[in-house]
Formats: sequence, C-alpha cells, structure tokens
Amino acid sequence: MSDRPPEREADDVSGDGALREQLVDSHVLHQGRYLTFRIDRVRRADGSDATRDVCGHPGAVAILAIDDEDNLLLVRQYRHPAGQVLLEIPAGTLDPAPDGHGVEQHATAARRELEEETGYRAGSWELLTSFWTAPGFATELMHLYLATGLRRVEDVGAEDGGRRGPDEDERLHLVSLPWRVALAMAEAGEIHDAKTLIGLLWLSRLRDRIEPEAGLDQERAGADRPEAPAPGGRDRLS
Repeated sequence: MSDRPPEREADDVSGDGALREQLVDSHVLHQGRYLTFRIDRVRRADGSDATRDVCGHPGAVAILAIDDEDNLLLVRQYRHPAGQVLLEIPAGTLDPAPDGHGVEQHATAARRELEEETGYRAGSWELLTSFWTAPGFATELMHLYLATGLRRVEDVGAEDGGRRGPDEDERLHLVSLPWRVALAMAEAGEIHDAKTLIGLLWLSRLRDRIEPEAGLDQERAGADRPEAPAPGGRDRLS
C-alpha cells in the first residue's frame, strides 16, 4: 500500500493532464543502503521524450515532540552534505518492512526514531501532514507527527529490552527549548533545516488556532488571558 497522496485525475478542471509524464524506461546507476540513483526516460503529454535524474528514497518521518512544559525536543548533528552542524527536530528514514516487502508503517518509524534520537516515548501521537522534501529529483515523502505526553524510557520501564539508541553512524546532541524560542530562532534565520522549519510553522499554526479559544474561555470565567501557554500542551493541542 502506497503512502503517496492521491493524485487528481488527468482530465480534471485544472488541466493537469497536459503536464503529466509517463515513465518509458529506467536505468539504475547505483543502489545504496537506502537510496537508488537512476535515470528515467519519460514521455510528455505532447509525445516528446525527456530524461529525469531521480533519487529514489523509501520515505521518512519527522517528529514535533513537545513535553509538559511546552519545550520542543531537537537534536544537533553534523550534516556532511551541508558541511555544518544543524539544529533539527527528530527524524529518520523508513526501514524495510519486517516481512521483506516494502517499508515499515510510518507511525511505527516515528515511535522508533523519537526513542532512538531523544530517549523519550510519547503517550499521544497525531499525524499532521505529509510532504515531498525535494520533488524535483527525489521520491522522499516525509510524514510529520506531533508527539506529546513525553516520558523518558527509563521512567516507563524497560520490559521490552530498554532504550533503542541512535544508529552507529549518528552522533547527536539532544536540545530542549521552549517552542516559542525555537520559532523565534527560525524567524531570525538561525534554523536552516527544511523539515524543522515546516514543523515549527505547523506548531505555530496549531497554537494560534487553540490559544484564542482558550483566552475566550478564560474571559468568560472572569480571568485574565495568560501571556504564555500553560503547561500541559497535549490537551491544548488536541
């Protein structure tokens, strides 16, 4: 079963049929651990042919992990292609499915990646959106989750064998920041990772939608509206 969002019909009112391309053949240049590099030959709607350089990717997950004090969990890690250390929300690639066919469910991957990169598990999960990270050349579809009700693995027991750690080739530093501070850093151009920027925009949108409702409820109760969100982010974000 594909995770791809449904496509519109070729004859829809937007006229997308004239933009579509059909795959004619594909030549694999390199098959890596996760990535496949290939050249696709495609046929345009007008009958002409073209080639497309494609990076095949199994898909990925990213997690907005918010604790009970409204702190956002992030990780700092060195990214070789970028040539610098980046501040990012936890994320990771989908693993092969246990039965050997396709890839694992992205909900399963999100739980694994949160634990591996932060040492936390979440009591509540919500899929916010899915997006193409670089549709001009890559097939990576990333699924963004909101994780709340966070608890350290050590505090919830280790009946299943204890905490799963990062991959062997990963070196991470865990960072916990008030989510508003992280958002301000993004607005100031201090965060350069795309999935993290998208996640922070989603988080800001959720809070902008919820907080006016909370303020109205408090006004009706005769209380002043708070300047900052109260602890217990899960209920307020639901």
